[in-house]
Amino acid sequence: MAFNESTSETTAAQPRKCGRFYLQELINSGGMAEIWVATDQDGATYAMKLMHKKFRFDFTARKRFVRGCDILSKIHNHEHVIGYIEHGKLEGTLYLLMEYVEASNLKLLFARQDEILLENVASILIDSAVALEHVHDSGFMHLDFKPENILVTRNAGVRLVDFDLALPKPDKPTKFSKNPGTPAYMSPQQLQREAFDARADIFSFGVMAYELLTYEKPFQGNNAEEILRAQLSGDLAPLTSLNPEIPPVLEKIVLKCLQVDPEKRYPYMSVVVRDLQQALYV
Repeated sequence: MAFNESTSETTAAQPRKCGRFYLQELINSGGMAEIWVATDQDGATYAMKLMHKKFRFDFTARKRFVRGCDILSKIHNHEHVIGYIEHGKLEGTLYLLMEYVEASNLKLLFARQDEILLENVASILIDSAVALEHVHDSGFMHLDFKPENILVTRNAGVRLVDFDLALPKPDKPTKFSKNPGTPAYMSPQQLQREAFDARADIFSFGVMAYELLTYEKPFQGNNAEEILRAQLSGDLAPLTSLNPEIPPVLEKIVLKCLQVDPEKRYPYMSVVVRDLQQALYV
């Protein structure tokens, strides 16, 4: 995994030894971990995720990190999911070793309105949906599906990343004791702390697709309460009012993903993928 020009915090310095690896370049730093370009003694290049040292005694955060690693190890054998190499501890720090890919995340591509989006919007939509379908078919929910966690290479290859919030897919809607996530991409059921299932990811996919096609989020707000209020208001601008070039059949798919009532949403990502492929003639 890599973020090409992904952050203003990107730094390059002398390689730093970390176990049997050498940390070459910091390419991203998030709330829980840093992502480094790392090499081994043979010169092979990887992306290494290192948990921040401040979480060394935060057992909840550590459990979440390890669970994400375990889930990725079970589902990574797919062209649209980041490749897993290994995970464990290095010098007391939890780490995850992944494939290295020259890519930018969708959030950054949105910000600079990169031409790659205009030229490959159909394939990015479909491949992202296929990635999420694979996660669900493997028995898990991603629960943090958002543009920042979708990497796109310069030839428009898609990789889904970051499974720290992922959970086993329940047989029926279930309440969870803790409900972390990114409010702008969370379903109303998650924001209201109600029972939910994998259809929460389908809602998140709809938010991402809406944003990809219009460059605007469907539900505006500065916090979870404002976003939930916007979701429940029923006042959602049609995609074609923001981008008249969107085919009505594609708009219909996205709006079905964004239904507040999960019973009115798509039941499975496989059906979303099917309809997208038909709508976009792929």
